[in-house]
Amino acid sequence: MSLVDSHCHLNHPKLAADLNDVLCRAGLAGVSRMVVVGYDLSSSREAVSLANAHPSVLAAVGVHPHEADQYDSRAADALAELARGDRVVAYGEVGLDYHYDHSPRPIQRATFERQLDEAARLGLPVIIHSREAADDTRAILSDYAPLAAGGVMHCYPYGADQVDWVLEMGLHIGLTGIVTFPKGEEARQVAACVPLDRLLIETDAPYLAPAPYRGRTNEPAYVSIVAEAIGRVRGVDASEIAATTTRNAGKLFGELIYA
Repeated sequence: MSLVDSHCHLNHPKLAADLNDVLCRAGLAGVSRMVVVGYDLSSSREAVSLANAHPSVLAAVGVHPHEADQYDSRAADALAELARGDRVVAYGEVGLDYHYDHSPRPIQRATFERQLDEAARLGLPVIIHSREAADDTRAILSDYAPLAAGGVMHCYPYGADQVDWVLEMGLHIGLTGIVTFPKGEEARQVAACVPLDRLLIETDAPYLAPAPYRGRTNEPAYVSIVAEAIGRVRGVDASEIAATTTRNAGKLFGELIYA
């Protein structure tokens, strides 16, 4: 199987300290590409550096809603410069997080809109983080829909009843190891109903390690477990999920998924 981990954080200290072994294990598990996603300016720089150093790594740059109050003109200019890099395939992760509210909600919304504008200007797909903010996420995206370069609702956080509007925005659905959790029935319902041509798989490493690795540091090699779990839900072999999601990643992120 050739697998793509469409969202991970090799730029996180928990993985960076053991990077060579993490990359080796990913390769042995059949993971051909990993999209390393920035969450602030520093981590975006690191994502680009990793992508330039490792053929299996691609990068995304952006400011997470937790850090929305750090998105000023200096950060915007620096991220735009990074985004022009040859191995940058997306803008993100950007969006809204009303669970923690680390940044004030009005600032989150304004920063989300500014980064959507920037992604559109650069012609890049968007990696969206949305938590407990479905209504505002939908309202903001409605002004941009359908997204010209597409995007993905990463670690899809809502129920099957909200899949349709996410798809209408031009987004893919990214599913994680939550589909393996005992309390992950909602994620499994989404896995059962999302159109296969709009499905991506991801680890969000180092977070959300799938069973049987709950409580440990997650890593890209475990995206194979996500593919297997979705295959069981849909009654197909994991190799079909792997092939389909790799093809979807190629359509969204471009030819570097295969190069």
